Amino acid sequence: MKLITKNDPKIIKAWAFYDWANSVFPLVITSAIFPNFYDYVTTHDANKNFIGHTVSFLGLNFENQNIYSFIYAFALLIVVIISPILSGIADYLGNKKRFLQFFCYLGSVSCMGLFFFNASHLELSFIPFITATIGFWGSLVYYNSYLPQIASKENHDKVSAKGFALGYFGSSLLLIICLIGIMVFKMPAKYSFILVGIWWMVFAQYTFKYMPSQPNHEIDSNNESLLSKGFNELRGVWKEIKHLKALKQFLSSYFFYNMGVQTIMVVAVLFARNEIDWGLGEQAEKTKTSSLIISILIIQFVGIAGSFLFSWLSTKLGNIKSLILLIAIWIFICGFTYLIVRTPLQFYIIAFWVGLVMGGIQSLSRSTYSKYLPVTDDLTSFFSFYDVVEKMGMILGTVLFGSISQIMGGMRPSILSLIFFFIIGMLLLIPLTKKNEITP
Repeated sequence: MKLITKNDPKIIKAWAFYDWANSVFPLVITSAIFPNFYDYVTTHDANKNFIGHTVSFLGLNFENQNIYSFIYAFALLIVVIISPILSGIADYLGNKKRFLQFFCYLGSVSCMGLFFFNASHLELSFIPFITATIGFWGSLVYYNSYLPQIASKENHDKVSAKGFALGYFGSSLLLIICLIGIMVFKMPAKYSFILVGIWWMVFAQYTFKYMPSQPNHEIDSNNESLLSKGFNELRGVWKEIKHLKALKQFLSSYFFYNMGVQTIMVVAVLFARNEIDWGLGEQAEKTKTSSLIISILIIQFVGIAGSFLFSWLSTKLGNIKSLILLIAIWIFICGFTYLIVRTPLQFYIIAFWVGLVMGGIQSLSRSTYSKYLPVTDDLTSFFSFYDVVEKMGMILGTVLFGSISQIMGGMRPSILSLIFFFIIGMLLLIPLTKKNEITP
């Protein structure tokens, strides 16, 4: 079997370029244009008259922003269920690049399907959103598992940051294109979803061309069922992690602080649309939409600098102390938002801080986990376990946020739950600051 050459510039560039391709989904679909589009079409009638935030879904009434959170959590639950099965098959057959391609195409085609989103048929209209979410997160299981194979441990932080930076830049470029189309050329927002699908699919071809696809071993027909193999591998990973104290401690912390990070990414725009005073009337609605997309662009471009800033800082402080600093800033962001942020200017200020720490905490989390891993050929299963931990936290975070909002009649009280998640995550990281606890 030909081994992958670590630190090969061509392979690293091809790997990082997938972030350029797929990051348009979390930016345009889950963060910027689709939430604005969804909120508008579910709160206005065909004559552009405001009709309220209540929507009917499966015969029940919900606040529109809360059903959005619940649907996203449902999609993540599907990912949690199927990714162990598929990662086990990919490990066994040794063709994880094929699975990366499958989820890429599922996600990109589903994004195009959002073109047909209709507020009168929410149940059917949300299906492409669900499958696009499955495609995005499903592909990341296989994408992330390449990192320890293509880069030596001392380069994990830098390579991981390069991927996130490319993702921020590429997705921002498409968002600007969509914004110009919508605001200058009066393009209907739903055409942006077509552009997202095309962008994701086309640019991923560079990754698929140069990323190696290696068989792990010959297929043995007497082996266990492929459907159960993934879950058995996860059990095996868990048994191994239980004996790796530092890795177990890190994952426990990651479960909580990432719960806060990912929930903010999902609900930020809907929070701003509903909790910030933008004024009244059709012109105020247009100002709101354009201002929110501009704030997302601020987050993206500041995020590029943040990824490299905290990658550099990790070489001075170490990964764990850098992550603790990042979490402390997230706690400040949540507290400031809960107590103070009520005007567009205040929201722009907090958007800057979110951008600074968004890329940093995601990039460092991925690279820190990869540094903890033992020497193994079963990297996909370890990253599948990482993915399951991540998604379970995201499911709990979005459901809890939506439930509190539904009960309290507003999204602001839900921010307190996010502060709680970050504090727990920080407390669990502190023991790892001891030099003998971690190698990063």
